[in-house]
Formats: sequence, structure tokens, C-alpha cells
Amino acid sequence: MSQPPKLTDSARRARNLARASDTFLQDLAADEVQDRVSLVNKTFLNALVVTPFFKVWAQRQQNARIIAQSETLDAEPNSHDLVMHCMGLHWSDDPVGQMIQCRRAMKPDGLFLAATLGGQTLHELRACLAEAETRITGGLSPRVAPMGEIRDMGALLQRAGFALPVADSQTHTLAYRDVFHLMRDLRAMGEGNALASRLRKPTRRAVFLKAADIYAAHYRDADKITATIEIVTLTGWAPDASQPKPLRPGSATNRLADALGSSEQTLND
Repeated sequence: MSQPPKLTDSARRARNLARASDTFLQDLAADEVQDRVSLVNKTFLNALVVTPFFKVWAQRQQNARIIAQSETLDAEPNSHDLVMHCMGLHWSDDPVGQMIQCRRAMKPDGLFLAATLGGQTLHELRACLAEAETRITGGLSPRVAPMGEIRDMGALLQRAGFALPVADSQTHTLAYRDVFHLMRDLRAMGEGNALASRLRKPTRRAVFLKAADIYAAHYRDADKITATIEIVTLTGWAPDASQPKPLRPGSATNRLADALGSSEQTLND
């Protein structure tokens, strides 16, 4: 079986996380996940959290088991009724594999919730850096992780074998003085460039200056530039016989027209 392409430089990613000092994004995602859990009419007794940010979740889920995201998750099969995977899938070389491992760790009818950055995240920065680098150097190097679109993320839930899959997103608009303050905040949040295919030599300062000019020209609101953050929330259930199942096509016993109280007209072929 072929291995998925290498997306992330794991050593660089670990250094970025070790230097992280701002948990804004993680707190934002954790709030969303916890809100979703609170809306479920079920008591969870054996929660598992998969996250690169232990401190954020240790304060929020004191009774949960918290493990680091890794290629092979340290989780026993069929042992948890709630699994939360938070802010790590967008750096995973194999997000489907992460979900499959989470499902295997779950008891039947257990709940899976994941929060990850979606494809609209930093689209402004991605476009401005690409245009600036192309103009200055005539080339292009990877700088922002290729985050999945919501329609694709929902399909991953089905591929991982979850029942009743749902994917939705929330978009947040952040304001910064300039592009340099934006990039500084990204590094502080542990979201600096850790792509395996990133440029391995210092970028010319002219590229960042040109990117700052392009950004200010296209994405300015009053005296600030704006940056989009999209958090995609994925919800699924470990399959169980008690869960509702879709009806077989053609098995309906009542007409839609009767339910709507309307007359039915036959169309000509």
C-alpha cells in the first residue's frame, strides 16, 4: 500500500508548537467543540482528546484522557464514548487515517467531534504572498498549509466509517495593523510554516514588502488589514444498531402530495 505524500516536516512542526505562546485559535476551536458536546443529550464518561495543545484542554476537560496527535494514536480500541480531535488535522499527512484511528478507539454509538482549519483560512495571505513572490523572484514556494474545503472534509467522515456525518464551518475575520503583525501572530500560535516542501533558505525581504503592499491594497478595512479564519467542525458517530437508518428508496407508503395537501399532476413523457 502506497504511503500518503509527506505534507509536514514533523520536526519543524514540533519546534513551532514548542515556541507557541498564544492559544487564541485553540481556545476558539475548543469553545466550539465544547458547545457542540453540551447540546448532545447524552452523558459521556470516557472522553479522549487528541490535540497538540495539552494545556488548553487540561483546563477544560479535567476528566478526559489527553493525547498528542501522532501518526499512530496512543488509544485503546473500543474504549471511549467521546473523542475530540482538535486543531491538528490540517497538519496531518493522513487525515483519514487519523479519523479511522479515532473511530476504532470509540465504543458503539460514541460521538466524534473534530475542529480544524478550513480552506478559506488565510486565503488573503496565501494570494498576496504568491503574487509578491512571483513578481520578485519569478517563482513560487509553499508557505501556507493546503487546508481542506468543507465539502471534502465531510466526505472524509464517510470514508472513515462514521455514521450520521455532518460538516459545517464558522468564519472569523481578524484585523491586524499590517501583514508582519499577522505573520508574527501566526508564529505565536504555533501555525508557522512547517511544510515539508517549504523554501529552505531565507526569503528576500523584498517579497514580504511587496506582499504587504498588495495586502494593504486589496484587504484593508479602515486602518487595518483583515484575515479570514475558517474553523470546520466535523461530527460523526461510531456505528451502532440503535441509530436511525435511511429508508430504502421507493419504500414510502404515503404520497408527498397528500402530506402537503396539494393536488398531484401527471407530467407528459
